[in-house]
Amino acid sequence: MEPTTLSGRRGTLENPEVREDVPGHVIPILEREFDDFDTEAQQYLRGDTEETEFIKFRLKQGVYGQRQADVQMVRVKLPFGGIGAEQMDAFAAVIEKWVPLRKGHITTRQNIQLHHVPLPDAAKLIRELAESGLSSREGCGNTVRNVTGDPWAGVAPDELFDLTPYAGAYVRYFVRHPTTQMMPRKIKTAFDGSPADRSLTGIHDIAFLARERDGVRGVEVRVGGGTSIMPRVAPTLHDFVGLDDGEYLKVAEACLRIFDRQDFLRVNRARARIKVLVDKIGIDAFRELVEEELQGDWVAERNFDVAGLSWQYDEELSAPPVADSYASPNGDASAFERFLADNVQAQRQDGFSTVHIKVTRGDLTPEQFRGVADIMRTYSGGHMRTTVHQNLLLRWVRDESVYEVWRELCRLGLGDPGPDKITDVVSCPGTDSCKLGITSSMGLNAALQKRLEEMRISDPLTRAIHIKMSGCPNGCSQHHIANIGFYGASIKVGEHTIPAYVAHIAGNFEGGEIVYGQRLKVRLPAKRIPDAVERWLRWYEDEREHGEVFNDFAARVGTKAFEDRVRDLAMPVDFGLDTMTTFIDWNRDVPFQVIRGEGECAV
Repeated sequence: MEPTTLSGRRGTLENPEVREDVPGHVIPILEREFDDFDTEAQQYLRGDTEETEFIKFRLKQGVYGQRQADVQMVRVKLPFGGIGAEQMDAFAAVIEKWVPLRKGHITTRQNIQLHHVPLPDAAKLIRELAESGLSSREGCGNTVRNVTGDPWAGVAPDELFDLTPYAGAYVRYFVRHPTTQMMPRKIKTAFDGSPADRSLTGIHDIAFLARERDGVRGVEVRVGGGTSIMPRVAPTLHDFVGLDDGEYLKVAEACLRIFDRQDFLRVNRARARIKVLVDKIGIDAFRELVEEELQGDWVAERNFDVAGLSWQYDEELSAPPVADSYASPNGDASAFERFLADNVQAQRQDGFSTVHIKVTRGDLTPEQFRGVADIMRTYSGGHMRTTVHQNLLLRWVRDESVYEVWRELCRLGLGDPGPDKITDVVSCPGTDSCKLGITSSMGLNAALQKRLEEMRISDPLTRAIHIKMSGCPNGCSQHHIANIGFYGASIKVGEHTIPAYVAHIAGNFEGGEIVYGQRLKVRLPAKRIPDAVERWLRWYEDEREHGEVFNDFAARVGTKAFEDRVRDLAMPVDFGLDTMTTFIDWNRDVPFQVIRGEGECAV
C-alpha cells in the first residue's frame, strides 16, 4: 500500500515519514524527533543537561530508566496490538544488535519492551524501528499511553462492530497533542466491541465500548478505572456518544483537559490518576465538569475529523489464497487436537480461524520473532496482534492451514496448548529491570509454571484458573483481577529480610465483568508460593461442589479458609545455613534486600 500523500515538509506532523493504514503503522513518524533525541542524549552524557530534564524528554520518546545503572528500557507502542511481519523482523534485528538479553517482552498493554539497552544504543534502536513504521513516542511519561483493544476485533463472532478504525483515530489525535504532554500522570485507554470485554475496559482511565442507537454507531464512555494501590472499576460517564461525528474524541479531550488542570493531583504523583479525581467528586459531578468543558472556546479551535484520522485497512484483502494442498496430522494427532481445542477459534468469516500463540512470560527471541514473521507471511496475510495477557494472535488463517501453522510453531518452541489457561502464568518484569520492583516476579513465574506443569492438571475447571504476579503492589501484571494473584513484598526477620508475596483471591476479568480479588492477611515467603498454590488447587478440586468454578468456591469458603490452608507456610524462619534459600529470591544467588527506587512513571 502506498503512503498517504500529505502536504508540507517531509518529517513534519502534516507529512510524517510513515503514515500508512497497515497494522503497526498507526503513529506518524517524525524524523526530527530522532535527531532531537540524539542531540539531547549526547548533551546529557556530556553533563550539559540536568538528569531530571533529560528524563522528562526521553520518557516522551518511550525510553525508560531501569534499576540497573546506565541502561534503558525501550517501550514500543503497538496500538490495539497490531503488528506486521516486517516489523517482527525489525524487532529481531534490533534485539540482535543492541539488546543484551536477546529477547523482546510482550506486556499486558500490548506493547513490546526491550530491556538493558545502553542510552547511546537506544537512540539508534528507536530510529531503526521507525524505518518499519514502529513508534515508541509517548510510550512512557505523563501522556496517553498505548491504546489497547480486543485482539479479535474485526473477526470475533460476538462483536457488535469493529472499533479498530476509531481506536486508530484516537491514537493519531492524541499523540503529540499539547494537552497530553505533561498531565498529572499517564492515561491508559481501551476500545472494545464485544460484550466479553477482552480489552478489560473497566481497569482503564478512559475506555470506549461499542454501542448502536437507531442505526448510528457510538460508544459507551467509561472514566476512572485502574488497579495499583487504589483499585477502581471505571464507572460510565455517558451511555452513548457518537463516533463518526468525532464526539468521542471531543468528550475524551474534555476529560483530559479537566484532569490536566487538577494541580492537587500533582502533589502526590503516586496517586495522581484520573480515578482519584472521579473517586473524590463522584462520576455525576465529573460529568457536569465535562459538560461545562464542552462549552469552552477550545472546541471550535479543534478538528475532530474522524474520517481523516481513522485507521482503514481491510485485512481480508491480504488473507492467504486457497493452497493447492495441505498437510494433515499423522502420529501427532493427539497433541494437535489439544492445540486445536485450546488455541484455535473460528472467525465470523467462513473458512478462517484465529490461532492463539502461548508465549511463555511474554518473551520472544530474535529467532522466534523471525519465525513467526515467516508464518504470518505464509499463513495469515502478514499481520497479527498481541494480547493483554502477553501472547500473540494470528488472524485470517485458513482452516485447512491450521495444522501446518501448529507444526511451524512447534519448531519455534511456540506450539504449546493452553493460552490463558492455568499454566499460562502472567507477570511483570519485577526486579529483573524495574526500579519499583521488590521481588523477582519473573523468577516466581518460572518456578510456579514448572510446578503447575509437574502437577499435570487435566481438570477443565482447574485449567481455567488464571494466575498473575507483580513484583510490587502497583499491578503491572494485573494481579488484582486474577483468580489467584500475588504482589511482591517482604518479611523482616531480625537483621535479615525474606522475599515474600501477598495473595489476592477470586479476581475476575472474563465475561465482561471486572472484579478485584480479596487480599489475604498473610505474607508468604517467595520460595513457598508454589507449595501454597498447589495446596489451594488440590483443596479446591477435593472440596468444591459439582461444577463449582474457583471464584464461587472462594466466595463460599471465605478468605480466612484460604489463609488457614497456608498459615504454616507464612511462618518466618530463623536465618541460618539450612534455611538460607528462603532468604534468596527466585533466580538470584545472593541474600535478598529490598532495593526500591523512584519509578519514572511518576516523574
